[in-house]
Amino acid sequence: MGISYLLLSKDMEGEITRLWNKELGREFPLRKELFRQNSLEDENVLIEGSWIALEKDRLVGFVISKMWKEDLECVRNRKDIGYIQVILVDSEYRNKGIGSELLIRAEQSLRTKGAKTVVLGQDPWHYFPGVPSEYIDTVEWFKKKGYVEFGEQYDLYCRINGEDKITLPALPEVEFKILSDVQKDSFVEFLSKCFPGRWEYEALKYFEKGGTGREFVVAEKKGKMIGFCRINDSKSPFIAQNVYWAPLFEEELGGIGPLGIDPHERGKGYGLAIVQAGMYFLNRRGVRNIVIDWTNLVDFYGKLGFQIWKKYLELKKTILNDKSNRNCSI
Repeated sequence: MGISYLLLSKDMEGEITRLWNKELGREFPLRKELFRQNSLEDENVLIEGSWIALEKDRLVGFVISKMWKEDLECVRNRKDIGYIQVILVDSEYRNKGIGSELLIRAEQSLRTKGAKTVVLGQDPWHYFPGVPSEYIDTVEWFKKKGYVEFGEQYDLYCRINGEDKITLPALPEVEFKILSDVQKDSFVEFLSKCFPGRWEYEALKYFEKGGTGREFVVAEKKGKMIGFCRINDSKSPFIAQNVYWAPLFEEELGGIGPLGIDPHERGKGYGLAIVQAGMYFLNRRGVRNIVIDWTNLVDFYGKLGFQIWKKYLELKKTILNDKSNRNCSI
């Protein structure tokens, strides 16, 4: 069997999405638009660490790796982390060393670029916050390659039935409303102050892609912003994390998260209230199916009817900063 390895190229979009849906589509159906957004248009993709495997002209596997490349203050402390966004081999070609070769090439490139740790998923514009737990063989395969578990994350799901009445929380001191376009700068300033890092980054990207504010619920106390909640649907300016798998639903799928309350205002019930507010505004838009992605706060969201939908195992690996030896222990 002659397998050739080539760097990832945009003209493989159709072949990659077909292979993905052949192997993973029942649980995680991939749209070309989503693959283009997350894997081809994200400037954080490490091209020299992203490969396809071909037998003649047939795609039999691929790997996509990333490192933070954007020069933004909110992500500068993550420059030594590498990510394997996805690695997949056609089930007809497994146990032939293809996956191992793809992983070696990705890890070597990440190490060369200065990565000290490699995380599975959790990349900017990620698909997964870890390895889906139902893929037990995949988890064990990675463990044999030196990866270790460091936590669990979940996607949660709730359906609002017709008889359910989701109301806007009525708190005398706090108002919940959709972010207005004129509040953009103050909102980003709030995130930078209270939630610097990934949530700030995602908000900046949201406005960069034309967001107007309709995807954010904000909580205001005496005119001061004290909390936020992201809500997503099919009209959002890009495909957001909690609606990635919308093709699994016949009806509209909405998403909630991330969300946060100013540390000085916690412990007063505002967090749960802003989730309820998010549900209220989504429901007013005709959304009954809602997903909260990448969380371990199962009991917290369970108070509003959310239950575990998907489970992920977080895995990472420490790699040696040795750029010379391709076959060293990593």
